[in-house]
Amino acid sequence: MQTRKLGNSELVLSEVGLGCWQLGGDFGPITADTVEAILQTALDEGITFFDTADVYGGGASETYLGQHLANRNPKPVIATKYGRGDGAYPDGYSLTHMQDSVKRAQDRLKTDTLDLLQLHCVPTEVMRHGEIFDWLRRLQQDGQIRYFGASVETVEEGLICAEHDDLTSLQVIFNIFRQKLLDELLPRAEDKGIGIIVRLPLASGMLSGKFTENTQFDKTDHRNFNRDGDAFNVGETFAGIPFETGVKLVRELEGMVPEGYTMAQMAMRWILDQPAVTSIIPGASSAQQVRENAKVSALKPLEDGLHEDLYRFYQDQVQQHIRGAY
Repeated sequence: MQTRKLGNSELVLSEVGLGCWQLGGDFGPITADTVEAILQTALDEGITFFDTADVYGGGASETYLGQHLANRNPKPVIATKYGRGDGAYPDGYSLTHMQDSVKRAQDRLKTDTLDLLQLHCVPTEVMRHGEIFDWLRRLQQDGQIRYFGASVETVEEGLICAEHDDLTSLQVIFNIFRQKLLDELLPRAEDKGIGIIVRLPLASGMLSGKFTENTQFDKTDHRNFNRDGDAFNVGETFAGIPFETGVKLVRELEGMVPEGYTMAQMAMRWILDQPAVTSIIPGASSAQQVRENAKVSALKPLEDGLHEDLYRFYQDQVQQHIRGAY
């Protein structure tokens, strides 16, 4: 497993991390034994970066990470988030509320200081106003957090956050289906020394190549109830692509997969080939998925010609189907 430094911070992350949304049961029921197997396999594969949030399973994801990772030596890097919980979103933000939320996260993660606290897709106007970043600085000065960043939904939001010189990271939706960030946001982040953490590298599993038009998801899985943006930003589910359209597009992509790569590995390697990117955080519902994802770090970069082909594919066949804020 290769590692990369997160922006201008002292945090060193595995190129392939673990997104822990699913550990809260938000992709369907998950057992404690399965969670333990996923986390242990991640550690065995050299994964040292875990991304979670206070709202994943109402704190269940953070609790699992605290139980299984708090006493590890060396301690993995754990990033969590603030901003979508009850009482905060969309207009209940305050320093006191943030401090209380951070204290609860510290208790669940069994730590006195959070490695990285990220704003969790807070409204654009809240970020533009800027006071919420002063609260993050206060927490940093008080030793409650080491670094702060932001998880954003649009290029505009990323650029707003990048105006803060002490921002450590941006977490973004970026994959073969959503390449708009290549134009301005990723170059800006690289120029300013802001680390890029990529969520949804497989577009909610779509780019794994395992789905068909008849694939069904658990009723509690956001890929069932949010595929048209009924619960939150549609971009968080299948990268905003209508499900049936995404399945057809993936079939066309399959002919571009190089020898020795799976569809999923090509998709994730494409992201890691971007110089601005620090780490990708695919989720996993089994230990085997963790092992397959971790292999991407050891794969050779894709050929330049394939990168060009994938960009043309996005321009010609994908971008017109993207829905939601982008």
